[in-house]
Amino acid sequence: MATQAIPAAADERALIQNAVVRMRARIMAVVFGMVGGVGVSTATAWLLVKGGKQVGKHLNLLGNYFPGYDVSWTGVFLGFFYGALVGALIGFCVAWVYNRVADSRHP
Repeated sequence: MATQAIPAAADERALIQNAVVRMRARIMAVVFGMVGGVGVSTATAWLLVKGGKQVGKHLNLLGNYFPGYDVSWTGVFLGFFYGALVGALIGFCVAWVYNRVADSRHP
């Protein structure tokens, strides 16, 4: 029966550092960008299909932040573009901040 030696403190620290997973900022940007783009364009298309007296009264307010955007079929494509752009920026920033915090905790 073989016995395992208890690792030294330095070995434990190395194991912990290897266990901390770094986020890949580009992959996070792509994933968040796709979720944001699909989310805004789907919401716009859903309101257009649903119809009504005032279509997308609240979603139309995104036009204040996204130039040219409104609840229309053109807005579906612009919404995808702007949603993907903002989502990618948020995803990149989340991964960047996470990596900086993870690096600062394990010198």
